[in-house]
Amino acid sequence: MKFFVISLLLSFHLTFSQTLYESIESEELGTTRELKIKLPRDYNVNESQSYPLIIVFDGDYLFDVVVGNVDYSSYWEDMPDAIVVGINQTESRADDCTLSVEDHLPYKTGAKFYDFIETELIPFLTDSYRCLDFRIAIGHGETANYINYFFFKKSPVFSAFVALSPKLAPFMQDNLTRKMSLEQKDSKLFYYLSTSSLDIKRNRKHAVELNSKISPIENPNIFYEFDDFEGLTHYSLVSRSVPNALENIFSIFQPINREEYETKIITLQSSPVDYLIEKYETINELFGVEKQILINDFRAISAAIEKNKQYEFYKDLGNMARKQHPDTVLGFFYLARYYEETGKPKKAMNAYRSSYTLGSIQGYSKEDMLDRADEIQKEFGY
Repeated sequence: MKFFVISLLLSFHLTFSQTLYESIESEELGTTRELKIKLPRDYNVNESQSYPLIIVFDGDYLFDVVVGNVDYSSYWEDMPDAIVVGINQTESRADDCTLSVEDHLPYKTGAKFYDFIETELIPFLTDSYRCLDFRIAIGHGETANYINYFFFKKSPVFSAFVALSPKLAPFMQDNLTRKMSLEQKDSKLFYYLSTSSLDIKRNRKHAVELNSKISPIENPNIFYEFDDFEGLTHYSLVSRSVPNALENIFSIFQPINREEYETKIITLQSSPVDYLIEKYETINELFGVEKQILINDFRAISAAIEKNKQYEFYKDLGNMARKQHPDTVLGFFYLARYYEETGKPKKAMNAYRSSYTLGSIQGYSKEDMLDRADEIQKEFGY
C-alpha cells in the first residue's frame, strides 16, 4: 500500500536520545497522522543493532512518559533500548476508538484506524527503522481497551500489551479470558493491566473483575501482571504503571535478583548453568540482543552451586566464563573450584596459577587466586 511520509523536523541529537517528528499520509484514514519517534542513543553508531518497537497510543500525552522510562531503564540495562513511536490522537481519539453497538468491534473509523496500524504504520516503521518483531502496544482508557483487538488475532502484530485503566467494552472480559486460556504454540505474549483506588469507578470495577478471571489461568506462554495502586487517579496512575509494565515485560533481561535466585535457581533439580544459558538465549530470541553474561549472574549461579553442593556444574560454568570474559580470572576460578571439590588439588592449583597473566574482575582478583594456589601447594606439598 502506497503512502507518503513527510518529515516535519530533522533528527537532532540530545545527550539521551534522538527524536523525529513525522507525519504519515494514510490511504486507510484518508488523512495524515502525526508521529513522534524516539530513537536509541546509539542508533547511528551501532548500525547492525535492531530494537524492540513500542507504539504509544494517545501519544500526544503518553509519549514523553514512556520515553523517559525507556531511556532510564535502558541506561541501567534493565531493558534493551527501544524505538518508541507516539501516535497523536488529540483530534481523532473518539473516531479512532469507534466500536459497533452490535458486536462492540472496531467499526467504520475505528476499523479504518485498526487497518492503518496493521497495514500502514507498522510496515512503514519496520521498513524505515531497524525494528525487531517484538512490539509493545500501550494505551490509556479508551485506547487501552482498543489495543485488545490486536491481542485477539491468531498471530498478533504485538508481543506485549500495556492497558492503563482500560474502559473495557462489553464482552471484553470474557474475550480476554478466553484468549489467555488458549495455547500459544509459537509465541509468548505479555499483558499488563492497571487500575487504582481513585480510578474512574467503571474502569476500576471492570479491571478488578478482569483480574479475578485472568489470575487463575496457568498458561506458560502468557505473562500477566496486574497493579492496583492506592490513592492514585485515572491520570496519575500512568506514571506508576509505565515503569512497572516495562520492568515486568523485560524482567528476563534484568540481572538475576534475590527473588529469581530463591524461587527459580536454588530450587532447580537440573543444572543451574543450563538455566543461565536458557535465560540469555531467550533474551536474544525475544529482543535480538546478544547480551554478555553479567558477572552478577555468574555469581548467582556460583552461589547456587555452593549452596546445593552441586560442584560438578562448576566445570561448565568455568568454560562458559572463559568464553564470556576471556581476559579475566573468572573462568579459571570456577574451574579451580571444580577441581578442588572433585578431589583434584594439583589441577586446582594449576588452574588458580593460570590467572597470573589475566585481569581481575569485580571481586575476583588474581592475587586471591595465587594465594589459593599457594595454600594448596603448602597443604599437599607439591
